[in-house]
Amino acid sequence: MEGSLNAHQIDQFITEGFIRIDNAFSTEIANEIRDILWSDLHLDRNDSTTWTKPVVRLGMYAQQPFIESANTPVLRAAFDQLVGAGKWLPCRSMGTFPIRFPSKEDPGDAGWHVDASFPGDDPGNFWEWRVNVNSKGRGLLMLFLYSDVSERDAPTRIRKGSHQDVARVLQPEGEKGLSFMELAAKLDTLPERETALATGPAGTVYLCHPFLAHAAQPHHGSAPKFMAQPPLLLRDDLFTSGKSPVESAIEVALI
Repeated sequence: MEGSLNAHQIDQFITEGFIRIDNAFSTEIANEIRDILWSDLHLDRNDSTTWTKPVVRLGMYAQQPFIESANTPVLRAAFDQLVGAGKWLPCRSMGTFPIRFPSKEDPGDAGWHVDASFPGDDPGNFWEWRVNVNSKGRGLLMLFLYSDVSERDAPTRIRKGSHQDVARVLQPEGEKGLSFMELAAKLDTLPERETALATGPAGTVYLCHPFLAHAAQPHHGSAPKFMAQPPLLLRDDLFTSGKSPVESAIEVALI
């Protein structure tokens, strides 16, 4: 498939830090994936009294439906346009699933953050994973909606344009960058930004700049939210002087 994104979408990605792709994968695939996840939850999908926690995490899914959802022609074409043909690695796992249930309880994980992309001194300690100005290891942050997500269904919050602020924070830190926690601690000092919500029907995918600040929130709807947020891993390094939209967004921020 030739480029699936138009010039307006490319410009939006560079300036706001994300784009939304509707019908990125089929509702049939989404249904199949939810069936697998419900089976692993060991909860009654028809009895909300069994949904006693605000969030339940299930780990590492690499079955065929998951891989198909992340490798559709429209997505692969978009990866080429945003990151560069040959620079990214096909998704072979959708990572962990934070499944969010309607609840009045604080989920405990709703702070603003930027996902880290390479290990620190202790690879087993996620809080020490790091981010640098060249986004070592990660080409995109991706939000895959496997259920319908309205404004009440705990949609991921996105700070529009925050990737530019984060690039400027990372620039003086050089190759070593900052740890996940060090960068998270600086986000409240950055300029105020408009918040967007990652809503949409099952099959919607948000492709986000890896520096984009985002956050979970409590679920006030009626049906559980099924979403994954895997990275698009890199085959080749990115550079602030590169020509892809991911790289151009960093270059523009640092001018």
